[in-house]
Amino acid sequence: MNQNNEAIHAGNGPAPGAPAPSGGLFLDAEALYKELLRGVQMLMQADSRLVGITSGGAWLVERLQRDLHLPGKPGVISSAMHRDDFAKRGLASSAQTQLPFDINGAHIVILDDVLYTGRTLRAVINELFDYGRPASVKLAVLVDRGGRQLPVQADFAAARVALGEQQSLALARNETGAFSFEVKNK
Repeated sequence: MNQNNEAIHAGNGPAPGAPAPSGGLFLDAEALYKELLRGVQMLMQADSRLVGITSGGAWLVERLQRDLHLPGKPGVISSAMHRDDFAKRGLASSAQTQLPFDINGAHIVILDDVLYTGRTLRAVINELFDYGRPASVKLAVLVDRGGRQLPVQADFAAARVALGEQQSLALARNETGAFSFEVKNK
């Protein structure tokens, strides 16, 4: 959980997670990214490897790998093959799993943009273990929105917000690589 409220209030506009002037939710994704960067630094060991969940987590891990000056390429992992709603959703058009390092014995930090029910993370962990047996697995997310259906929690969340079941929160990335969030009603 984020203990540093200063970073939460960084950026223009209301504090992330606070109601926007129009009555909607405002989340400053760039301020939250800076908090996530600090949190990931605390979670990492000398030999940790970063793995991002497609697609928002993959965007985060790409930037974190660069900002943390880590050697090599980060991993990208897809939940598509292990989802419990595979029959309904099928294969997503997002990137497939690419783990350019040995998983066996590695300390893995999984990154995602939004933690909600825990079902995507369950599928990702199944996929990860298809590639080997890591020494440890930790989870860092930009936003934990609650609503868990499985006993899963993040080791670090830059922010925690409450959204209704009929709302979704999506991370976007513009052409310069800057992050933003969009809240939509289903």
